[in-house]
Amino acid sequence: MRYSMIMAGGSGTRLWPMSRDGQPKQLIKFIHKDGRTMSLLEIAAERASKLVPTDKQYICTGERYRSQIRDGLPSFDDAHILGEPQPRDTINAVAFAAAVFAKEDPDAVFSVLTADQLIEPDDVFNKAMDWGYQLVEADPSRLVTFGIKPDHPATGYGYIEHGSVLKDINDQPIEDAFTVARFIEKPPLEKAEAYFQSGRYDWNAGMFVFHAGTFLKLYERFMPENAKLITQLADAWGTDQQQAVLNDIYPKLEKTSVDYGIMEPAANEPDVSIVGVKMEITWLDVGSWPAYGETLDADANGNKTAGVKIAAYESKSNIVIAETDSDNGSDHTIALIGCDDLIVIRTNRATLVVPKNRAQDIKKLHDELPDELK
Repeated sequence: MRYSMIMAGGSGTRLWPMSRDGQPKQLIKFIHKDGRTMSLLEIAAERASKLVPTDKQYICTGERYRSQIRDGLPSFDDAHILGEPQPRDTINAVAFAAAVFAKEDPDAVFSVLTADQLIEPDDVFNKAMDWGYQLVEADPSRLVTFGIKPDHPATGYGYIEHGSVLKDINDQPIEDAFTVARFIEKPPLEKAEAYFQSGRYDWNAGMFVFHAGTFLKLYERFMPENAKLITQLADAWGTDQQQAVLNDIYPKLEKTSVDYGIMEPAANEPDVSIVGVKMEITWLDVGSWPAYGETLDADANGNKTAGVKIAAYESKSNIVIAETDSDNGSDHTIALIGCDDLIVIRTNRATLVVPKNRAQDIKKLHDELPDELK
């Protein structure tokens, strides 16, 4: 049976002051899509709904966000929200889901999806994901990842290098699939440019398809102490000890990413294969205000707005955004005179003004804020 799990655990400090404790970036309603104002998690859930039945869709998130997710996405009841007592990086979120799925269905095949990106077009995404499921269903030893063709030499994304063309048992090429030679962390610009020019590297989408049993075997092989704890959780899952065991074992799990913990070491194992599937989509990681600005249309002076009216005099290339509870924005006006290349974010709790070229420093500011402002 096919399952899906959306990872929704990021805090989004670079999107402060909209993203804050109690409202991480994936729950902010600030994406304008099809006449609606939606959160990234709502959009991700809509994508998942095209892949698997409702009762096989799960979200893995911080336990403290459970009630907000349940209220905002009523199709996800408590049983389909895997609440982490504290964040322990992506490998443990995936192992948590794999253990739950494998207990229900020893042949479970599941996708690992993200709640941070805008992805278009949907039909291309759905086709690639379906192909990923099929490849794992045909051979459970495959670990499938997805490669997005770069449109520029980005330094903010990881990369995967193409190996050979994937072939079937009759030695025939398998469409849109390749073996993965290696995973590369975020590179400096010089290397990113070389990767881009070579045509042999894709952006690492951070999405996967696994056979639950295969993933858990590799987890036990590469992270045996973690695996012992997750086995305790699997044994308790569905009993009245479920939450107590989860609260006990989760803080003890060693933190690392799926790439470091599973994909990279598995590349050297003879009993599994790392397979890449081409995903020819437009992919935007909405992790900062400049990135969010890419989702907005500009006026004649290059100013971009959302949720607010602006009055601008001799001002250009600004991003001006206000928090609003309605799809129609607010009656508030922000006026700019002689302002260029600024980011202005207004919420009911705080207002941020920062030059675009200092947007990376929002995280540093956030680190220094008193707790009541975070």
